[in-house]
Parts: sequence; structure tokens; C-alpha cells
Amino acid sequence: MAAASPAPPLRGGPKMAGGMEPGAGLDVERVVEALELLLRPPAGPGERDGGAVPGPEGALRLETLRSNVSALEEQLRREPGWAALRGLRRAVLARAPALAAGAASEADPCWAAACALLALLLCLKERLAELAAAPAARGAGAGAAPPPSADTLSVAQGRAVGRALRAAVGLGLVPYLPPGVGQLPGPRAPAPAPPATSGARLHAATAALSELAQHPALGAPLLARHLGLLLASLCLLGHGPAAYSQGISEAERARCRETLQHILDRIYQPLAVRELLILQGRPKQSPSSPGEETKPALVRAPGWLRRLCGQLLSERLMRPSGVQAVVRGIMEGTCAGGAGAEAAAVDWRKCDAVAKILASCPQQCRSLQEYYRLVCPQVLGLLHIQDKLTALQFQRVATTTLLTMAKEHPQLAEKYLLQPLLAPLLRCSETAELLLEDLSAGAVLVTEAELGSCVEDVLKVYVVGNDSSSLLLGSLQSVLGVVFSLYSFAKQNVSYLRSPCQEILLWFLEKSEREVSLAVLEGFAGLNSIVPTLHPRCRFCAGSEGGATIAVEETISDEDDALYQKISLEQCHVENLVELLSHCQKSGLAGDFFIRCLQALTHVAAEDEVASNLAAAPGGTLLELEQYHAGQRRKLLVLQLVATLCENISDTVFTDVAQVQEFVAATLQRACASPSRGPGAAVEAQTLAMAMGLVAAMLGGAVQLQSSDFAVLKRLVPLLEELSRTYPEPVTQELASDLRIAICTHGAFSPGTLGAAADGVLGKKPGTGVQRPAGVPSGTPNLKGGWAPSWHSHSNSSAPGQRSEEQTLSREPSTTGPALAPCTDSPAGLQELLVSAYDPQPPGRAAALRCLTSLITQRDPEALKLQEKLLQVFLENVQHEDAFVYLSAIQGIALLSSEYPERILPILLAEYRCPARGTEDAAAAITRMKLGEVLMRVTQALGDMVFKHREPLVQAFLQGARDPDSALRASSLSNLGELCQRLGFQLGSIVQEVTSCVTAIARTDPEAEVRRAAVHVVVVLLRGLSEKATEVLQDVLRDLYRLLKHVVVAEPDGATKLHAQLALEELDVVMRRVLFPPQTLEKKITVLP
Repeated sequence: MAAASPAPPLRGGPKMAGGMEPGAGLDVERVVEALELLLRPPAGPGERDGGAVPGPEGALRLETLRSNVSALEEQLRREPGWAALRGLRRAVLARAPALAAGAASEADPCWAAACALLALLLCLKERLAELAAAPAARGAGAGAAPPPSADTLSVAQGRAVGRALRAAVGLGLVPYLPPGVGQLPGPRAPAPAPPATSGARLHAATAALSELAQHPALGAPLLARHLGLLLASLCLLGHGPAAYSQGISEAERARCRETLQHILDRIYQPLAVRELLILQGRPKQSPSSPGEETKPALVRAPGWLRRLCGQLLSERLMRPSGVQAVVRGIMEGTCAGGAGAEAAAVDWRKCDAVAKILASCPQQCRSLQEYYRLVCPQVLGLLHIQDKLTALQFQRVATTTLLTMAKEHPQLAEKYLLQPLLAPLLRCSETAELLLEDLSAGAVLVTEAELGSCVEDVLKVYVVGNDSSSLLLGSLQSVLGVVFSLYSFAKQNVSYLRSPCQEILLWFLEKSEREVSLAVLEGFAGLNSIVPTLHPRCRFCAGSEGGATIAVEETISDEDDALYQKISLEQCHVENLVELLSHCQKSGLAGDFFIRCLQALTHVAAEDEVASNLAAAPGGTLLELEQYHAGQRRKLLVLQLVATLCENISDTVFTDVAQVQEFVAATLQRACASPSRGPGAAVEAQTLAMAMGLVAAMLGGAVQLQSSDFAVLKRLVPLLEELSRTYPEPVTQELASDLRIAICTHGAFSPGTLGAAADGVLGKKPGTGVQRPAGVPSGTPNLKGGWAPSWHSHSNSSAPGQRSEEQTLSREPSTTGPALAPCTDSPAGLQELLVSAYDPQPPGRAAALRCLTSLITQRDPEALKLQEKLLQVFLENVQHEDAFVYLSAIQGIALLSSEYPERILPILLAEYRCPARGTEDAAAAITRMKLGEVLMRVTQALGDMVFKHREPLVQAFLQGARDPDSALRASSLSNLGELCQRLGFQLGSIVQEVTSCVTAIARTDPEAEVRRAAVHVVVVLLRGLSEKATEVLQDVLRDLYRLLKHVVVAEPDGATKLHAQLALEELDVVMRRVLFPPQTLEKKITVLP
């Protein structure tokens, strides 16, 4: 509790502290004994504590109170040891006539008990004040704890005083407060007193309690537990209607108002805010819907009290640190990491509600500008809360408040919020008016702590707040150049500011309009001045805490050093800009900026000859010469930027056909504007050939083009036509003419020149067409990273194995045909898929297999009737050499087997043991390895149900482990290890067979990869079983250990030896856990009979 000056007393009369005669020699224990006597519990079994507020038991409890008061009066009259207390009590009651009259009255035992309690508490307060004013006793010896002060209460005394305060408030305040004023939800136990006496009694009790609140020992428990009721009574007496203040003078009401302000000023401000909010009560709410659960709400307060609490809350807000007090008063007790989504939602709603309160100007404030001037610095201060439990909530409140203010009053928000927020960055911008002549070299403009706090605040408000309003984007743009310079500095040094600066830059580039983002990127590169950069006399320096400082740079006298430093800085900025763009490829910003740079390069090439003539002409003015040098500098920057982009940006920079068209258009415009001549002719010709070859590859099938794509490509037609007429090389003219015709005919006309150009771009030999690497589907890759299979109609599709002569020779890129539906419910569609499963073209065959797999997943009834036929189709396609085809077949077989293992699995095992006759040994081994992959996928799909098929699977893999082909032996052993790992405890008796097989192969097999696979089975088995290994492998564990030791000692293959060492480490970990289990501290309690 904050200390403050004493509150003005609510009643007149002399003070008794300071050695007055009535209390001389009184022991504090005597006063506490009197309080306990007054609060003595009843003797009867049906009665309760007499110190509590009276309840429904009425008559008996009133009798208890009356008997306790009588016993206290009798003790004060007769006992000689109570004379000092009797004198002090008489003096206290003389100062409070209302309490004296109430204590002497026998008509109302509750009020009499309340007056007696308050009188004794006032006596205790006077005695404690006398003890505090007395000279302090001699301190303890060296090393001993200092003695407590004379007015310190013991634990038992403090407990008794707390009970007395609770009883005094319950008997002296609660019965006289009207409904809605300081009342908690629920029925009010005591009946209200007559209006003629309620005001006087409430004033007497409130005056006594207010006087008690001035003493630390008594005020602390009083204000901690009964602050709300005390504030409610002061509000009612000082500001309430006159009907509740009968018998109270205007001067007494004024003193109540002064005491209310004094108490609110001296207590912990968040506590004052919370109590005022509770006192204000709940707002007017709409009735809840039927069946909706409602929680207990605050009592509806009267209108005058709501207005008064609102005024008092506004005063708390307008005080120094008032914003934080209001936020803490509302948010304290709510943890940001509360359990469950409901708690998080409550936190979210609380934060937004507080933000709305802070963004609204109170009525008693003189002006909106004055309110913003007082509150906005405190709102920014909420961003710097260090307490981890409340930092997130405070930051959310601050961010939401700032965004709300920016929407409602943008000009004031910019002046009092955004500019102070960005002040450290604006201070060192090139637009800032710095009096550098007054600053020496090395003077710090922005400290490390200030700069780090500014960057973190910008991240919290802009990026985390994520409000892309024009005001926020415009304010951030004014410091974006400084942020980019700081990002470049952090990239070259070890600094924690690198990540927040990068997030700020990427957020702005993402949220701004595309043209603004491109202009800002050009500003980063130095091509325009739309973004204010760092002041030329400022530089970044590494900080001692991992941050950075901004200081005044020393003037470089040597022109060569200054030029070198400038060029190095520009190159660093270009490299960091390209690095930043690498994170913007998915959004298409990197591609658009690359195209923008190419267009700028085109303008530079067109203006180069004119600029050279102007520079060579004699008699040019100084301004013209300066403009010429600026143009040369821009040209060098563009060339450097394009070169760095081409070197570092990946080939996925373009995300759609439109960007490719713009890229090609920029190249064609440059070729039309300045045909290749001179020393750079070879490079220009190569660039032009690459661009035209890219269009030819797109038309040749490298990209699946739609009608909208051809509409975009038609923008190239005028440039191609001009190039076919004006370019000096005939080959390029012919290619441009052919490209123009192919675009206009939507690819229907495809001469040989297009294929040659496409082969040149894709790196293929002439005549091979657009081919793909092995294992990659020959569908067409779209520009967004996916694959779109191209379907073609077949003239003769009656026999699956037939291939037309046209398909054998070449495949026209413009061929279109009816696309196969991915899944169909009609028998005709299913038959068409079965026929397409034998398509000679791998894309069509793979797509048909995928469609059949989809039908099995959807449990199509027509497909399920043909299970054996589908299995046969899949098994035949497993033998295909194309990876896309046989992987699709493997997926179909695995899905079919997992759905119907009883029917399909025996067929697969038979095929795995005995391959089809008539096949070569190598092809048969490859097919069996593919079937092993199918069996593993089935094993994974079956899960625990694989135990039913344990023995045939193990026998099949053991048989494969004895095959003459080494690759098949290794594959079988790998499958065996995974199967054993999945079986776990269910291995049973087969563990002996597995161990014997693995031991024999690891010792005798001539191939290193087979021995490696055998040892890997042991590794996988031990790793999968973990601590269960000693139980499952108890009969063979010694043999496995000896095998591993033998491999480590005698095995020549390094990889096999490594596998054995890993297995020994796994076994060592398992045995250590078994032999030395972790100790757990447990307490065992045995209940004896």
C-alpha cells in the first residue's frame, strides 16, 4: 500500500495520539482481548459465529450479540485491569457521539455490537499510534535479526483484528447500503434500516473505518478485504441522492468526497480500477436466449453510481501511469496461457475491450488532442512490459489501441503514436534535419537499446497487428530505407535484428499494392528516391548486446576510399535485395521485379547511344554533364541488379504465363530497339534466342496452355512481327515469323523451327522432342509446380498393345483429345480405364492406374466386382519400366490388399515366391522387389492385424533372402527387419528362424550390401523393441550379441561395421535400463487394520 498524507477526518474533535492520559499504560493485548470477548462464539450447538453478518437464524444470534455486548460492558465496569481501556474507550466515544449513542442503545443489538467494535478498533488505533511515537528500543546484537516495531501485531492479534474488521463492516455498513450499491449477487441478509437513521449510522461507521484506514497495521487488512464496501459507502454519502443522506450536513458530505479521493489516490491503482469497475456494476444486457447458460453477473448499479464510477475511472486513466493501471486492473488475474480455448477467447475479448476503452476520449477531458497527448505515450509504454506472463496481453492491448486510434483519428494518431514510435528511425533518415556541424564524428544518434526497442515495437504493431491501412503503410514507408540499411548491416554481422527487419520488409512488400512494392524495391536498389534512405553522414555500428547503434560517420578525405566505400555499399545492398526477393517468389513479386529490371535495361539500351552523343558533344553545360553521369550511374546499377538477379534467383521466379510473356516482351523490345551490333552482339543474340526458345518450348508442350494463356501470348505478336521485319539475322526472322503464326493458330501450326528452338532451351538433342528424365511423368508441368497429364486420343484402341504409326514417330504438341475422367461410376467408363491401363504412352497408363486406385478407395461397386481383374492389371503394370507407372501400380495393389487381405495377400505371396515364367532372372528379381514393396505397404496398412499373416510373410522373406540375386536378398532382409519391428511381442517362435538366417548371412554372404542388410535387421529389431528386447529376444540375445561383436572385429565393409556398432549401442542402452532402472522417489503409505 502506497504511503500518503493522512486523509481529512470525517468528524471534528481533538486527536488522542501523542501520549494522552486516558490510554497511558494500556496494553495492546487488552484491546484484542476485548475484541475477542465481543466476538465470542455462542455456546449452543445450533448457533454460529457471532462475528458474522446476521442471517436467517435471527433471534438466537441477536441474543448472542446482546449477551456479548453486555459481557463486555460488565467486564469494563468491574475488572480493575480494564480501567485503562475503559478510560480510552470513554475518550473515543466522546469524540464520536453517534457511536456512543449506538453502543448504549439496547433496541438494535446489531448496531450496538457494530458501535462497540468500532470503538474498540479506534482504541487499538490510538494505542498503536502512541507506541509508534514512543522512542525505539535498543537494537539487537550483531548478527541478530532487528526487533519488530512497537506497533507490530502478532499473528494471533492480526487474525483477531481481521475478524473484528469483518464484523464491523458486516454490521455497520452492509445493512445500510441500498440495493445495487456495493452489493454482491445474491440475497441481502439484513433487513434495511429505516431511512431516518440509516444515513447517520452509515456516516458514523464510515467515519470510523476511514480513520482506521489511516493506520498501516489496521488499514492494510481493511483496504485489502473491504475496500469495495468502504468506497461504496463514501460514494453514497458524498455523491448519492439526498434521500440517503438525511441527518448529514453538507460539510460532512464534502469531507466524504475528500476522503474518497484520498483513498483512491493512496491505494494501488490497479486495485482501485478493479474495485470501481465492480462498484459500477454490469452494463445493460439483452436477455439471454432460452436454454443458454448464464453465469452470475454483477448487480445492476443505479445510474448516479455508474456515472460517478465512470468519472472516477477516467480520472484514474488521466493520471501518470494511468493507462497501465487501467490495463492491469482489468487484466490482472487473467493468464495469457490459460487452459483451454475458452480462456484464450476470454483473454482476447478482454484485450479488445480494454483497447476500445483506451481509444475513447472521456467526457471530462478538455480536448481530444489533450487526451491523446497524455495517453499515447503510455500506450506505447505498454509495448515494453518485461513480465512474461502479462507481456503478450499488454502488447495486444497496445497494438489494438494503436490501430483503433489510427482508424478513428488518423492525424492525431500519426502525431502522437506513429511518429514517436518511429522516432529513432526518422532521426537518422536522409530527410531529417540534422545539425551535424554541432555533432562530432562518432557521436551516437541512436543507442543500441533505443534502436532495438524501436525495431521490436514496429514488428509488434505493424507485422503482428497486421493492419494494412494506408496510414500505417505510408508511415512505415517513410523509414523503410533505414530498415533496409539496418537489414543489410545485420546480414553482414551477427545481430538479432536481422530477423525482425526481414519480417518488417516482407510484410510491407506483401501488404502494399504491387506497383508500390516494385517502386520500393527500386528505391532499395538506388534506382529512385521514393524511399528515404539512411542519412549519408550516419552509419551503423555493432552493439555490445548483439544489436546496433547509429552514429555520425567520419568524413573521408580520400576520394578513392570514399568511392570504394560507396560502391561496396551499393553492391551489398543489391545482394541483400536479391536475398530478400528470394522469399517473395511464391507471391510473384520477384518475377515482376525481374521483369521491371529488364524493362529498365531496355530503356537504358535505347538511350545509351543518345547519351553518348550528348557527352561527346563539346560545349555541354554543367547540368547536362551531371545528368549524364547520373544516367550512367543508373545504367550501371541496372546492369548490376540484372546480373545479380540472374545469378541468384532460381528458375522458379516466374509463377504464371503472364510473367513469362512480360519477360519475353522485355527481351523482344530490347532487340527491336537496338539490334545486336558491336562487342555485345553475341550476348544479346544469345539472350534473344533464349527468350524465343522459351516461347517455343511452351508452345511445344512443356507447359499446358489454356485459352486464356494464348490470349496473354498474343501480346507478343506485334513484337514478333516487327522482329521478323527488322532483325538483321534471317534465322531469327524466320523463327519470329513461325512463333507469331503458332501463337495466332493456338499451336495448330508447328513447324520444325519451333522444335529446334525448344530443344536448344531445354538442352535436348535435335529431333528428340520435348523429353523428360526417367522416373518423371511425361505429363506437362504447369508453372505453379504441379503436373498436368496430357491425354491423347488413339485411332486404334481395340488392342491394348497396339501403337499407331503416328504415335511411334512423333507426338504433336497441339494434339488434343477427350480427357479421361478421374473416376466414373458407369461400366463403360470402367472398361475404358481398364483399356487405358495398357496405353503405350506412360502418362495415359499411369493416370488410368491412379483412377482405378481412386475407385477402390471410393469402394465403387463396379470396381469391387472386378477385384481379380484389377489385381491382374496392377500386377502386369508392376513390370513396367517407367517409375511413374509401376509406382502407381504398387499403390493400387497395396490399397487393394489392405482392403481385402484374405483374398489378395495369398496371390501376392505366391507371385513373390515364384515369379512369372518366361521372364529373365534380372527382370524377375526386379519384379519381386517391387512386390516386396507392396507387401511392406500392406503390412503398414494392416497394423496389428498383420499377426494373422505372420508366418507366410516371414517364410516369403526368408525364401527371398536365399535368392541368387544379391539385390533381392538385401531387399528381402530389409522387409524382414521392418516386419519384425512391427510384430514386436508377437514374434513368438519365428525369432529362432529369423536369428539363424540373419546370423548365417552376416557371416557367410559374399556381397557386402547383403551382409549390411542382415546387420541392419538386428539394429531395427533392437530399436523397435527397446526395453522389450530382453523379454522377446531372451533366447537369442546372446547369439545376436556374439554376432555383432564378430562383425565389428572381422567385417571388412565399413558400413556393415557401422551398423553393428549402432546395434551394440542400442543393446547397451537396453541392458543399462534393465540393470539400472531409474530411481523414482515414492512415498508408500500403508493403512494398518
